[in-house]
Amino acid sequence: MPYLFLLFIIMPIVEIAVLIKVGGAIGGWTTIGIVILTAFVGTFMLRQQGMATLNKAQLRMQQGEMPALQMLEGLLLLIGGVLLLTPGFITDAIGFCTLVPVTRRFLAKKLANNSLSNMNVFVGGASVGGTGGNPGARPSQAGSGPAQAAGSGKKDPDVIEGDYRRVD
Repeated sequence: MPYLFLLFIIMPIVEIAVLIKVGGAIGGWTTIGIVILTAFVGTFMLRQQGMATLNKAQLRMQQGEMPALQMLEGLLLLIGGVLLLTPGFITDAIGFCTLVPVTRRFLAKKLANNSLSNMNVFVGGASVGGTGGNPGARPSQAGSGPAQAAGSGKKDPDVIEGDYRRVD
């Protein structure tokens, strides 16, 4: 809840203050020109980085892998695009950080680690626990119990055996 307060009340006030300061230093029309220019440059970069991320995701799917990191990067690109279209220098700086592949990948991995460390995996009715913040870990590597027993021996650790029943 405090984040929403920060986002919707404090952030616009800070943006307006920065725009007034910059406008006083370099001129109002120059400041408006810079804001419009960052929106155009951001849109161009967003299109370029979005296509690159989409291509990586399609390649991972063709290889039979889940493009989880690319999906998070796509979400960050969407957020960055919205921030770049919002007038202001602080939102532009944050938006450009999401468009740079290195920082976007870092943020996506942080989000994945945070999400996975709070997740529990249930195998055969027993809780195995989270993957400890390791997005590449399989549930069979997360802890002890049924998942490790299933992964030992000749069985494939990527396969979880089970029964299903179709209910119409």
